[in-house]
Amino acid sequence: MMYSEKVMDHFMNPRNVGEIENPSGVGTVGNPKCGDIMKIYLDIEGDVIKDVKFKTFGCGAAVATSSMATELVKGKTIKEAMKITNKAVMEALDGLPPVKVHCSVLAEEALQAALWDYAQKNGIEIEGLNPPKEDHDHHHDISEDNE
Repeated sequence: MMYSEKVMDHFMNPRNVGEIENPSGVGTVGNPKCGDIMKIYLDIEGDVIKDVKFKTFGCGAAVATSSMATELVKGKTIKEAMKITNKAVMEALDGLPPVKVHCSVLAEEALQAALWDYAQKNGIEIEGLNPPKEDHDHHHDISEDNE
């Protein structure tokens, strides 16, 4: 399995690792099947993501995708951050092996979950933002077992 140099770089030297005290929003997502857990912290001022940190428990690709996702949203407005999809994360990393694509999806979901948390805490509605998928009920994810 080949990883791009960018993936290796973000895995060996992940950006924005850690947590933010009193964050504006926190998003935690996990994939119980592969054991990856991601937590993204946002510090939002006005409409801008001033700072972002992450903690990821998972494989190298999970670390690299969360690192890149945080880089992509730092300094962006909420609207801009909303447009950052897992495809954008993968492109920024020069691609991922097919079996690791789900890691980039997790990164996108963690980000959206953190934005959702921020919106909930502040009683605002962010257009186009969906509530995080509930992960407690694993009986439904058999259909998406397409690894």
